Formats: sequence, C-alpha cells, structure tokens
Amino acid sequence: MNERLFNFNAGPAALPLVVLEEIQSEMVNFRGSGMSILEVSHRSKWFEDVLDDAIARVGRLLKLDDRFEVLFLQGGASMQFAMAPMNLAPDGRPVDYVDTGTWSTKAIKEARILKKDVRVIASSEDREFTYIPKRIPVTGGASYVHITSNNTIRGTQWKSFPETGGVPLVSDMSSDIFSRAFDPAPFGLIYAGAQKNAGPAGVTLVVIRKDMLDRVPADLPTMLKYTTFAEKKSMFNTPPCFAIYVLQLVAKWLEETVGGIEAMEAVNKRKASLLYDYIDSEGFYRGTAEPESRSSMNVTFRLPSPELEQKFIAEALAANLGGLKGHRSVGGCRASIYNAVPMEAVEALVSFMKEFARTNG
Repeated sequence: MNERLFNFNAGPAALPLVVLEEIQSEMVNFRGSGMSILEVSHRSKWFEDVLDDAIARVGRLLKLDDRFEVLFLQGGASMQFAMAPMNLAPDGRPVDYVDTGTWSTKAIKEARILKKDVRVIASSEDREFTYIPKRIPVTGGASYVHITSNNTIRGTQWKSFPETGGVPLVSDMSSDIFSRAFDPAPFGLIYAGAQKNAGPAGVTLVVIRKDMLDRVPADLPTMLKYTTFAEKKSMFNTPPCFAIYVLQLVAKWLEETVGGIEAMEAVNKRKASLLYDYIDSEGFYRGTAEPESRSSMNVTFRLPSPELEQKFIAEALAANLGGLKGHRSVGGCRASIYNAVPMEAVEALVSFMKEFARTNG
C-alpha cells in the first residue's frame, strides 16, 4: 500500500498527519542537538523544553488552574486501575464505582484485589453495557467516585458527569481526553492512556488535584506513589521521552491548528452525527449503543450477519478504510473517530457503507 489509509483503529490509533510529518523532519537531528529525540538525555535542556511545553499545553487545553498537577506516567490506564485506590482510598472509607463495561469492570477488580471497600453504585450490565446509568447514588463519606468517561468496546459515553455532592470524581478518560470541553473542578484525578486520542502508546497522562496528594500513604512503593512524580516533575526516573514529545506535538496541533478543545468538539460532533445519522437511516446497519448514550469517539454497529460483517471489514480495508473490526469480546464493527480522524475519513466510510448496503442488502 503506497498511500495512507483512513485509520479507524481503537488504539493505538490515528495521529494527525502534520504531527507525523514534524516527527519525521526532526527524527535524525532534533532541534539542532545533533541527536534524535530518541537519544536526547531526559536531563537535557532540549527535553526539558519539551516537557515544560507539554505540561503547559495540557493545562491550557483542559483549563486547569493551580490546583492541578500534570504528570506523565507509564503502565497505561491499567496501572492506574490499581494506583488510584492505592493512593487515594484511605482504609476505612468506601470507594464508589460505576460499571459501564470492560474497563470499568477491570478497575473494580483491581480495587477489590487491594481489599478496598468497593461499592458498585450503578451499572449498565443489565442491558449488556449499552447505556450510561442515570441514577448515581453516591455513598456518604466515599473516598471518590470512579467512572470511565468513554467506553471503547460498547460505544457509550457520559454526556454529562454525575453530581457527587463534593466527593471527588476519578475518571479514566483514555479514549476521549481532549475531545470535548468540561469543567475539571469536580475531578480529583483524571488519567488517560495516550494511545487513543492524545499521542502514542507508552505514556499515561495523569491530572491530579493537589489536595488529593495529601492522601498518598507513606508506605507505598516509591514508583507507585503519585507524590513521587509530582515532586520530581515526572522525572524521578527516565520518563517515556519520545511518547511525551509526540503528546506535546498533538497538544500543539490542537491549540494552534484546530483552535482548542471547543473547536475540536464541534468537529467531533459533526463527524459522529454524519455516521450515526446514516446508520439510523439505513435498516441494513444497527447501532449497538442506546442513542442517548452513544459515544462520539467509538461508533459500534452490526450488520445482518457475522458473515456479512467479515465481508464488510475485508472490503473496507481493500477500499483503504482500516480498523473497522469490533472488539474481540463483542464482535461486530466499530469505527473509532478520534480527534485525528478527519471528516474526509468519515465521509469516505459513509460512502462505502452506502454502496456495501446497496450491493449486499
């Protein structure tokens, strides 16, 4: 294949082409250093500038004030499933979780392994995780309320975040960070594996409210404490330099090319509407998420049979539309239309879907 395909993979996912081209241009000689970014010391001025700019841009994009720290960790969101309760859930206080699918379920499992008093206060398991619960009865005195803001496998997303009566929200935002504007004030912790919407695999963006750092137990292993990274500006040990560099370039693209989160959100709404409107208009395809809970990042749908789904995925790839296979746990089809997926890609997908329905209906 001599041309770039339209990439609908769920993660690692599409990156902006201009970011890839900037990486390419700097790869051998990074900003006059005579070295690649892969070789530059993390203690050098070159990397310090990258790190400082990444922190500043994340702060501006998410409208963070001085109450928040921006950290870059490793281990993905899966590591945060354990780190959050280890650091933020004092013994004797319950932790509230809302279970909206696979990744929420995994987070609950990790908290239970740590012997925390886990309360699953709401769940959408009764309808196969196809919706976001509306009633969220927060436990009095809970350490935090954990949610997964967007669910990649089932294609659901919180359209507004729950009222918690002052109990801090903790959210896995791996798949919709930077995709829409929201008020960060109620959040004690936000974490996001970068490989879906913010950068490449290898770095986890963590935004923590500084008052939450007071909860961190002194007897945790050093590398599992948020305070370790907050005190050393994410450089207690060698950080994932290349991944942070790419995240910084994605944040720069969002600020300087797209025009900020609000502008990005408007584009994302148009992309999602185009795809969902077509699915709803054509009986050949069936969306799997309940309409009011549909994700603007991961559009999940089925065809009349598994055989047709396999044919659809194969012919789509031949038509330069990649990554449309649904998660192995649920099957079907999925189009992940993250920030870096252009409107042109969604238009091409809808055009292909129309023709496929015409010839196979």
